[in-house]
Amino acid sequence: MSDAPRGRDASHHILNVGYTSSRGPGVAATVSLVRDGEFVIVFDPGMVSGPEAITKPLADLGLRPSEVTDVVLSHHHPDNIVNAALFPQARVHDHKAVYRGHDWTDREAEGYEFTPSLKLIFTPGHSREDITLLVGTPDGVVALAGDLWWRADGPADDPVSPDRAQLRASRERVLAVADVIVPGHGAPFPVSDTVPL
Repeated sequence: MSDAPRGRDASHHILNVGYTSSRGPGVAATVSLVRDGEFVIVFDPGMVSGPEAITKPLADLGLRPSEVTDVVLSHHHPDNIVNAALFPQARVHDHKAVYRGHDWTDREAEGYEFTPSLKLIFTPGHSREDITLLVGTPDGVVALAGDLWWRADGPADDPVSPDRAQLRASRERVLAVADVIVPGHGAPFPVSDTVPL
């Protein structure tokens, strides 16, 4: 059975293109907005130059932070999560649960579908808790992969990976279904034979 989302109705927008200290003045997360039906999802609202790096592009798309229904965290490293509080009304999803207010609902991420076009898969490797949001769009499948890749050129050997074999297996799993990858700290890139494993 394929990991690919069954539907192709969602839309995806980059709110902030991230970078690492070797590519920018510090570290910033690539932050995405995904919409499908009633769901307005922000993925990895992490470190950016300031909150307006997320809220202004959101406003340019006609949305207020209070209209975001869900936040998905690819993993719990601070550079990927520190701005989650910009969305106090949203449900927050990670690898094992959904959180809202004081409610904590256990739910494994693997195979969870928001809609037929939006699916979570468990992709450990950069950390032991990584998840990827697969977004079925009219133009193909976009994989919001967090730090499985920091940017288009890898790094192939992730210096913080607890398990290099697991990282490679998760990357292969994503590459098998994605047309475009959105990395944790860089611009989206198309799947090709040159993507680092």
